[in-house]
Amino acid sequence: MGPDREQSAAGRGRIDMSLLKQCKQRVSDVIEHESGQLHALSQDIWKAPELAYQEHAAHHLLTSFFSSRAWEVQAHYHLDTAFRAQWTSEPSDSPRLHVAFLCEYDALPGLGHACGHNLIAEVSVAAALGLRGALESVHPPRQIQITVLGTPAEEDGGGKVDLIKAGAFEDMDVVFMAHPAQDDAAYLPDIAVHDVTVKYYGKASHAAAYPWEGINALDAAILAYNNISVLRQQMQPSWRVHGVIKHGGVKPNIIPSYTELEFYLRAPSRKDLAELQEKASACFSAAATATGCKVELCSSSHDYYNVLPNKTLAQAYIENGKQLGMQFTTNDQVLNALSGKV
Repeated sequence: MGPDREQSAAGRGRIDMSLLKQCKQRVSDVIEHESGQLHALSQDIWKAPELAYQEHAAHHLLTSFFSSRAWEVQAHYHLDTAFRAQWTSEPSDSPRLHVAFLCEYDALPGLGHACGHNLIAEVSVAAALGLRGALESVHPPRQIQITVLGTPAEEDGGGKVDLIKAGAFEDMDVVFMAHPAQDDAAYLPDIAVHDVTVKYYGKASHAAAYPWEGINALDAAILAYNNISVLRQQMQPSWRVHGVIKHGGVKPNIIPSYTELEFYLRAPSRKDLAELQEKASACFSAAATATGCKVELCSSSHDYYNVLPNKTLAQAYIENGKQLGMQFTTNDQVLNALSGKV
């Protein structure tokens, strides 16, 4: 490369950095201008918590928000309470880049928005508005498509898995979502999780008059719970199993003919999770064998896999966050703590 071409390339580099700085400032200005409306949106979602697949009020708030700002909105996108809001820049000769942001907005039963999904929605909406504002100020225009996906049912069911299976993510180049936490971090370990409902079927009988005629499904449930508790001694330190007895019988003088438990199994990787599932299933089956009950294991088809870190994006997040005054944690206990969806 000759001197003239080197100077030209260097010049383009300086122009690009200047443009990047200009775009970042424009993003901040747009978000600041919309801050009142964004806060109101988050508060309205927080005040009316809705469970998985039933987020009708939040869905209406978000779709109305984007429709009022001239975004192309598909209100019921593959799921009744999912949506897709889209904006595309002016056509140009540059290759098209498709950037997406995810909104969550379902709540926990009895706790409301304890996981801050109202904040996830607010942050993604803000980021999308800021990016659009920056791109509208760029000349010549870049060929960028921005999509905001409303992804319901994170707490129960797995709306994102539904949307993946429906092809909602197929044409996207990069997808962003930020989750609230007690400390600022670019990445926290997010482990794989599998849910299982355990049902025991026995035989009802009067507990005082004819106990020998019964097959006690509650005994099976108790044994299953205790089997899991005993298994913990041999579990890997990073494995987690926790559960509840959802149905334990009807009355004390009736030997229960049906009981039901629900467990979550968690492990750092899909491979570990499969091993943990096998061990847990043996615990459930053993309880059925010991009591003479029949056992049925039911699981959703929507397991969450462990999240893999993207070091390049994480570093960019840290560098830009520090410029905005964020203080990232260096606490190893926080950075290495195991967490998981649901």
